[in-house]
Amino acid sequence: MPSERSQREPRESALSGDTPSANGRLTKRIIACLDVDAGRVVKGIKFQQLRDAGDPADLAQLHANAGADEIVLLDITATSGGRKTLVETVRRAAAHLFIPFTVGGGIRTLEDAAQVFDAGADKVSVNSAAVADPSLIEQIAGRFGSQAVIVAIDAKRGTNAPESAEVYIAGGRKATGRNALEWAREAESRGAGEILLTSMDRDGTGAGFDCGLTAAVAQAVAIPVIASGGAGNAAHFIDVFTAGKADAALAASIFHFGTHAVAELKQTLLAAGIPMRWPC
Repeated sequence: MPSERSQREPRESALSGDTPSANGRLTKRIIACLDVDAGRVVKGIKFQQLRDAGDPADLAQLHANAGADEIVLLDITATSGGRKTLVETVRRAAAHLFIPFTVGGGIRTLEDAAQVFDAGADKVSVNSAAVADPSLIEQIAGRFGSQAVIVAIDAKRGTNAPESAEVYIAGGRKATGRNALEWAREAESRGAGEILLTSMDRDGTGAGFDCGLTAAVAQAVAIPVIASGGAGNAAHFIDVFTAGKADAALAASIFHFGTHAVAELKQTLLAAGIPMRWPC
């Protein structure tokens, strides 16, 4: 039987993907990410050196009020710790949100996904469990729709070509030997509605998104690609939306620690000709 969440109306624009701007061009999305460990938002560098950034519910509401188009909450130690997503944390964060809310980390079964939807999520993000059993994508998409399933890909390429990037799982702790582009194509074929692509080489560095890798994945699939890892300033967002061909860009540190305000970022992007959802 479908979960309660699957029978409720989604938040505005939660399941519709990109929307047309006033001039008819598809708008780009700015997504605030909450990496959660033991119930607290943390941020590190290349998946290590974690530092506390605050309470998930407080930060989710703060970023939503500031103009973020979506919120993504990733329970980054659920898989490596062998536990399920912290559902109560999800419920608290969802309670005051009126923008799309995605939750990932520790979702291993259709039942896990249903619990997260019931707690208030609009979409789920699957990573390690989907690599281990790709049919999980089909199961969740079959119950809740492809638009509610994001496949997260943590990829590392070092100095090699974007096409050689390797997929990592368990919070970036374990190499899989799988090619990131090939896995993105398979995820799409199994029903994924979006790809959340994190460059492990750039994560937390503030050096800019890996536009080469993002563009390669965006060209390999027809579904939206969310770029993640490396955001440091507004120019990096311009680069990833143009050269990187991203449909959305996700960041954490620059929002959590006050480096950039979402509204100011959107104004800069609009001035650069990048279509944004507005007002924020």
